[in-house]
Amino acid sequence: MLADAGYQFSLTYIGESLANISGGIRTGAIYTGRLDLGTTIDLEKVAGWTGATFHANMFQIHGDGLSRSYIGNLMLVSGVEALPATRLYEFWVEQKLLGGKLAIRVGQQASDIEFIDSTYDDIFVNSALGWPGITGINLPSGGPSPPLAVPGIRVKAELSDRITAYLALFDGDAAPPEPEDPQIKNRNGLPFRVNDPPWWIGQLKYRFEIGESQLPGTITGGGWYHMMSFADQRFSADGLSFADPNSSGEDRLLRRNNGLFMVYEQLLARASPGSEKGIAFFMRASVSPSDRNLVSAYVDGGFLFTGFSDAHPNDRFGVAATYARISDQARALDRDVRFFTGTPYPIRDFEAILEVTYQHEVRPGVLLQPVFQYVAHPGGGAVDPNDPTQTRRIKDGVMVGVRTTITY
Repeated sequence: MLADAGYQFSLTYIGESLANISGGIRTGAIYTGRLDLGTTIDLEKVAGWTGATFHANMFQIHGDGLSRSYIGNLMLVSGVEALPATRLYEFWVEQKLLGGKLAIRVGQQASDIEFIDSTYDDIFVNSALGWPGITGINLPSGGPSPPLAVPGIRVKAELSDRITAYLALFDGDAAPPEPEDPQIKNRNGLPFRVNDPPWWIGQLKYRFEIGESQLPGTITGGGWYHMMSFADQRFSADGLSFADPNSSGEDRLLRRNNGLFMVYEQLLARASPGSEKGIAFFMRASVSPSDRNLVSAYVDGGFLFTGFSDAHPNDRFGVAATYARISDQARALDRDVRFFTGTPYPIRDFEAILEVTYQHEVRPGVLLQPVFQYVAHPGGGAVDPNDPTQTRRIKDGVMVGVRTTITY
């Protein structure tokens, strides 16, 4: 067997039929899909390299995007949504030391699996319930998360039975600094950019148990620091508001950027004694400076229900919500537009999303998942591009759809 020899291969296909049935930019439906082909090689078994593992995977992405074409929201209704492409995603080697208590990963990789992550959020379809909305919106090219990974070094250390530390240094941008979409500038995942100002992220995760049932939970705290310059959300290089007709329109660059975050997750009740299934809760929160970020505060959270059906033991049900606050500086720019134009221009405030989903295991390796999302204030309450008066917000959107996941 290849697995016994140290070779593992994986194939995952996610196909989604999603529709915006009310509000947004316009109503309509799309199909989008992503094929994920990967391999993981135990280098100790294959080449005698003790404690080392190699991993690589690629995406084939196809179809339209409901958020970009129909709703206009910042936190994409699907984590699969991306421009059509065939691209390399991750390509790294990990070395484990000290009996596995220290792990160093080097190569092209993503940050969303280990950083600012919860065990209980992987069921959800909305992109912000994977990689948090604040980092996906504020960081260059969305940060190292699907569909763009970047070269980096990640160190993971088990400091004790309960505390794990993570620290990573990533290249600061997956794409060149040009006005096109980052996914167009990085078409195939092969630039391997290493010369951009770096992005640091670190966190401490503490594990604990509560109650007589020893219900497991974790609390994580951390922060990130980006060494690139970021554009002021309100003022141009000459100190005038971008809304001022006399403004140069050139970005006023502010040095560096940062963020703080926390994650709390808890199994609240077991489905049966000793079971890891039951009712679980998670919550994440993060803040970043207002002057150089579109989103200055973010929070999400939800409940996951598992183990409720003897007939379908692997079925899962989830309810979650996200909230992204538009920064004070961006809101001030909207007030400037209102002042200089003399029109009741909408002032952005927040974007929020409610998701309800049920994941049914049709058979091992095949999941069928209906999903509902309510998108409040798409674009943070942005102007409807179809409104010639530029005075009306995009209407709240209602998305329904079905995701199918096939894994081999």
